[in-house]
Amino acid sequence: MFLINGKPLPIDTAFTHDDIQYPANWLRLASPEERAALGITEVPDPAPHDDRFYWAPGLPKDLDQLKAQMVSQVKAAAGSMLAATDWRIVRAAEGVKPVDDATLAARAAIRAASDANEAAILACTRVDELAALAITWPTPEPIATPDENPPAPAAAPSI
Repeated sequence: MFLINGKPLPIDTAFTHDDIQYPANWLRLASPEERAALGITEVPDPAPHDDRFYWAPGLPKDLDQLKAQMVSQVKAAAGSMLAATDWRIVRAAEGVKPVDDATLAARAAIRAASDANEAAILACTRVDELAALAITWPTPEPIATPDENPPAPAAAPSI
């Protein structure tokens, strides 16, 4: 990043200095000596920040809002994972066929992971702790057997 008089000077942008207009490509084409003669210095770009948690480097977002957002995301992810086997639960509730143990165990693992992730989120007291938090889920295992496939969705009525 280039600075002139302590202010950022965007590359590929025309600028005026001491009443002289410089073209947009001047910074790229000028030698370090030419830039130094105008007082232009080059400094490293600022460290990037995670904009999910920070407005700018060193400026964190509201911790309580971040926690609420992350808990909501965990709940949505768990719901999405559970939805894959909901048809089996409905089928069992209707008395068609009981749910197999593998499906029940997989669903219990998803709910346990969701609870653990939510607890870890809520336990964070600083934004940097929340940013470093790793959300984990159980490894999905295939639980459908060849003779069990979810029913095909009904075709939408044409209008």
